[in-house]
Amino acid sequence: MTEFYHSVTLDETKCVGCTNCIKRCPTEAIRVRGGKAVIASERCIDCGECIRICPHHAKRARFTHLSKLSEFEYNIALPAPSLYGQFNNLDDIDYVLTGLKEMGFDDIFEVSRAAELVSEATRKLMEEGELKRPVISSACPAVVRLIRVRFPDLCEHVLPLKSPMETAAAIAKKEAAEKTGLPADKIGCFFLTPCPAKVTDIKMPLGIEKSMVDGAIAISEVFPELSHVMDHLESIEPIANSGIIGVGWSTSGGESAALLNEKYLAADGIENVIRVLEEIEDERIGELDFIELNACAGGCVGGVLCVENPYVAKARIQRLRKYLPVSQNHLRGGPVPEVMEWNTNLEFSDVLTLSSDLKEAMQMMARIDEIEKEFPGLDCGACGTPTCRAFAEDVVKGMSRKAECIFVYRKQMQQVANTLSELECGVPLLPKDKD
Repeated sequence: MTEFYHSVTLDETKCVGCTNCIKRCPTEAIRVRGGKAVIASERCIDCGECIRICPHHAKRARFTHLSKLSEFEYNIALPAPSLYGQFNNLDDIDYVLTGLKEMGFDDIFEVSRAAELVSEATRKLMEEGELKRPVISSACPAVVRLIRVRFPDLCEHVLPLKSPMETAAAIAKKEAAEKTGLPADKIGCFFLTPCPAKVTDIKMPLGIEKSMVDGAIAISEVFPELSHVMDHLESIEPIANSGIIGVGWSTSGGESAALLNEKYLAADGIENVIRVLEEIEDERIGELDFIELNACAGGCVGGVLCVENPYVAKARIQRLRKYLPVSQNHLRGGPVPEVMEWNTNLEFSDVLTLSSDLKEAMQMMARIDEIEKEFPGLDCGACGTPTCRAFAEDVVKGMSRKAECIFVYRKQMQQVANTLSELECGVPLLPKDKD
């Protein structure tokens, strides 16, 4: 791939080069050069960790604004189940869904409905025994992109099913076209997203050629107006049509629990996700059937585009689930519908490869090992690079100089000072000129 779209952007006017972001990036995509952060487009997976950690709000997420609804004749909201956890004392999802219609959406299709269908499709595929174990969920786009960048051997373990967002959009557009008679290009589907990774997944999807979603609106943008509308609703329309299984996808462990299989693992938070993937790659996890991974702490409720604390939102979701049936959406008999399956394979993106020539790559690796020994191994980030090894790699690639390490620089300056001192002590002083 030569072109990349990213929802995570940098506002250089706010960046002070503090190095907080470079230490949190899971793919080492950020450097500080000239006192400003620089994001390597080919490495970024749009997980949003830099947005979360930046104290100066220099990292921002691009997303669709509500004004885009005017471009379509019929608009459908696709609310992520994590949206429900943003509201206090919510005991009926219909309050949220009716509020969205009052805001200007013509119809609502809950993503939690599609999540129940994806859960059933996953159970079907796993029962057939053709998926390579352990199966890794494909629901979190940041995790899928992380795998294709850092863990090439695990690409074949990723579940080849569309996310609930894409499944919901496909079904919603079909139903809306039948209901209204409008062509698909006149019908807009807008996902209410908790994270920037979904925004990128719409623009540059993996596993499919083109997304059915027309835009992703941040939950943080919808929340203020939606809260106001919900406080002034005169009547509630019965719209909700999903259950515990679908709504449970909003928190870590919800997707796994829906498989009705005890041999699973659920991990959340990008650092924990990386550790689990490393153990799978090293074949230290072999007894499990399914692995659910969420880049955000707590699951989707922890996305940087949410407004509520993820653990508060998770507790609210748990209370809300008490009022719901187990599941309200099911697949018809037979195989998994093609509309739910990927139509392209997940391929490794070799952005971290040192060289396409094996011999040259081995030589560069050896050189990196040599240079790394010259650094203190503190991973302080003062050089603008996350680790000493990453800095050694930058030096070998010609992107940095060893003297940019303050410890190397100090050592060089000390050597210069010692040399000058020796010259001063070793050279005899000239006699004073006589009158």
